[in-house]
Amino acid sequence: MNLITRGFHGRRGGDPTRVPPGQYETHDFPVLTVGPTPRVDTATWTFTVTTETGARHQWTWNEFMALPQERPHVDIHCVTRWSRLDTDWVGVCLDTLLEDVETTADYALAHCYGGYTTNLPLQDLTDGQAWIAHTFDGEPLAPEHGGPARLIVPHLYFWKSAKWVKGLTLLPDDEPGFWEQAGYHDYGDPWREQRYRGD
Repeated sequence: MNLITRGFHGRRGGDPTRVPPGQYETHDFPVLTVGPTPRVDTATWTFTVTTETGARHQWTWNEFMALPQERPHVDIHCVTRWSRLDTDWVGVCLDTLLEDVETTADYALAHCYGGYTTNLPLQDLTDGQAWIAHTFDGEPLAPEHGGPARLIVPHLYFWKSAKWVKGLTLLPDDEPGFWEQAGYHDYGDPWREQRYRGD
């Protein structure tokens, strides 16, 4: 099972105000995945928000692309200890997608094509902190990096920024996702080095 693409090179350390403890800065974009890369056609892609009551809010690719688009310029941090600064994305803010969703949920479980899931507190997806991104560095997001669309939550370790995202289920209680069930930290704050359960 290949978890990481070898051959990328980083510079140890970096700006301590932007590179969290235990991380090094890289200018590459390493590919980390488990299993085959899903190939998702935008003609059949949908994004669905399902509330704790079962209410569904769904967008096709064309409907999603017609929503207001934002251009987050953010630093990203992988649990495998690389950080890449000043990344540029285009996508839809989660605030836009959740604007008309009635919920009292405290948590969300992201679902992806290929079966991957990851859990997040709902408050970490709102107030301009998270996006569903379809473009990276001016180009459509490549499948190996989660295209056609991935979740971007830059203030958490990058496994929380689920690739090939297809929806969110809003939940009253926390429900660990794929890596969390395998022993990764439930929250994943890079500044607190929350890599694994117990950190």
